[in-house]
Amino acid sequence: MSSIPKIVILGAGYGGILTAQRLQKELNYNEADVTLVNRHDYHYITTHLHMPAAGTDSIEHARVPISKLIDEFKIDLVKSSVKEIRLQDRKVILEDGTLSYDYLIIGLGGEPETFGIPGMLDHAMTIRSINSVRLIREHIEYQFAMYKNDNKRNRIRFVVGGAGFSGVEFVAELADRIPQLCKEFDVNPKNVHIYNVEAAPSALPGFDPELVEHAMNVLKKKGVTFKIGVPIKQCLPDGVIVGEGEKIDAATVVWTGGIRGNALLEQAGLEVMRGRVKVDEYLRAPGHEHVYVIGDNSLVFNGEGRPYPPTAQIAMQQGVNCAKNVVAAIRKKQPQPFVFTSKGTVASLGKGEAIAVVGGKKYKGWKAAQLKKLVDLRYLFIIGGIPLVLKKGRFFG
Repeated sequence: MSSIPKIVILGAGYGGILTAQRLQKELNYNEADVTLVNRHDYHYITTHLHMPAAGTDSIEHARVPISKLIDEFKIDLVKSSVKEIRLQDRKVILEDGTLSYDYLIIGLGGEPETFGIPGMLDHAMTIRSINSVRLIREHIEYQFAMYKNDNKRNRIRFVVGGAGFSGVEFVAELADRIPQLCKEFDVNPKNVHIYNVEAAPSALPGFDPELVEHAMNVLKKKGVTFKIGVPIKQCLPDGVIVGEGEKIDAATVVWTGGIRGNALLEQAGLEVMRGRVKVDEYLRAPGHEHVYVIGDNSLVFNGEGRPYPPTAQIAMQQGVNCAKNVVAAIRKKQPQPFVFTSKGTVASLGKGEAIAVVGGKKYKGWKAAQLKKLVDLRYLFIIGGIPLVLKKGRFFG
């Protein structure tokens, strides 16, 4: 080990950013060298991506330059892609160099989980980055423009696979955008169809049934057709095959049916379940006490032995805990076990509508929509203070 320990953080998502910010606060001058590696020079707010994907909000609201979030005198930002993690050598191979580490924090984000559905990786789009969101938005607008030229009905038919959080929130925004697109491209709204297909027996699995019913009623009124308990069997260039062989013709298929961890973890020799590492109580990879795994890459179980879903909320709390434990390790102190505390759950249903469970209470409609805004504003405040709230916050709509 060098005289000054080297800490390398892979990924500037929710977990990575919170880890970096907490480290720069907790570490003394010259106590450690901290490097944050990210593919882009911005952090994007994943929970906002469904809005610019549908075209109801600007992409700029969903991203923040990393330079505005970290102190570059305390943390080196390296803009690069990770190619390989060599645990035995304590090295990370980047596309344009190599970093050695004493402590490694892996928060690389997830990849789409298609559950082996044929054609899904080839033909469906996913809401997973600023670039993918831009592509979806432009693709939707292009289909409306082309429909006016060739009158092909499948151009204005949209299939969203998965009725979990991401699927429902995207469907809601898309339903809100359709009237505007119809007006802009002079298309009869009655010809536009949005399908939300879910293999599970309920939309929004894990949510309170009363709130799920409210959400579905809101979206049905906006023109969404639900197919619940109906699996997608195959994704084609011009639609999907569902259930017992029914074909839904659609030029646009957006897959939100699940995410898995990052392939680099398994390639590094870590034991994974669907690409995620089952971490110990201190968020460390088993057998590697200098390697911490957070966010979508980690698997943490609740008291009933069920894994927590990979949310922004859990990644943020992991980031703070992880930073404390790395500092404790450097100072030869006792680490703190990670305990997740749920602050509640909010799902947006488009303009002025949402459902929420906060503090054991259920909310729906306008009140829940205000709670959603508060959640978003709180995150902006946590990572960037009042200036970022004023710059990126959504206070209306």
